[in-house]
Amino acid sequence: MTTKRAYTLSSFLVKPSELAAALKHNPSTSIATSPRIIPLCASWFLPNDPQKRRGIDVFRKSHISSARFFDLDAVSDTSSPYPHMLPSPSIFAEAMQALGIRRDDSLVVYDSAELGIFSAPRVAWTLRIFGHPSVHILNNYKLWVEEGFQTESGEQEHYEKSDYAVPKMDDGRVVAFEEMKEIANDHGKEGAEGVQILDARSHGRWKGTEPEPRPGLSSGHMPGSISVPVPELLDPHTKAFLSQEKLRQVFESKGIDTSKPMVSTCGTGVTAAVIDAALAEAGIGGDESRRLYDGSWTEWAQRIRPTDNLILKE
Repeated sequence: MTTKRAYTLSSFLVKPSELAAALKHNPSTSIATSPRIIPLCASWFLPNDPQKRRGIDVFRKSHISSARFFDLDAVSDTSSPYPHMLPSPSIFAEAMQALGIRRDDSLVVYDSAELGIFSAPRVAWTLRIFGHPSVHILNNYKLWVEEGFQTESGEQEHYEKSDYAVPKMDDGRVVAFEEMKEIANDHGKEGAEGVQILDARSHGRWKGTEPEPRPGLSSGHMPGSISVPVPELLDPHTKAFLSQEKLRQVFESKGIDTSKPMVSTCGTGVTAAVIDAALAEAGIGGDESRRLYDGSWTEWAQRIRPTDNLILKE
């Protein structure tokens, strides 16, 4: 006999009212055996944040009741010289076990109220890369707070360890440096696949007129890349994703060919996932045609040699 959820979430992006109703109908308790709906706080800030905020501090100050905190920096390949690269399947499984998460749980990932949408799509993307079946993004915690839904403060709880199995990673959706270099070198050549590079950094960093937040890195962009700054995908007031129609209009205004494969990139692979989530919400491309460059500009600017001529400024 199979157990059915009392309330399910059907859409990838979830409104605060939808999550509140789902949590009311699916209370998460330590003794519950049916699939649960678990909010997952993914708050993260840039290392040069002027207020020196940290995701865990934001979580302690205010989070959705029953939420758990996913540490983007800790659940990563800590042996890599580049920040928060994808973890190994075993490290990912250990993190899920420690959070008491089971494979049949529905996870609703959300950001800080301060930023609206920023790092939650990266965590949601990571969960999907490792094959978690039910993953959603709250659109968004800023609205959750403003609309008066329940919050609480306090430390992360200690959960009974789950039996989350070590998953397989869908590495077909991840682009590594060498392939990214081939894509950039092939731009404009006859017979090339025509992969489109979508860059989530600010337009000034893309142009090379603004500095990178990490000292010593050159700004600029890869040949053929298209500037798609994250704020253009969000409502300026709510910091939530634009509607499906408006997202499509943004991508169309950039001249993006929705029939061709796309690779999203950014500074360190975090906000590239915002582009990927926006494409998914707009119904553009399937999982097989949307990929993400994990190392992004931090790796690119450190590994590309001047003689490669693959860092452009304009």
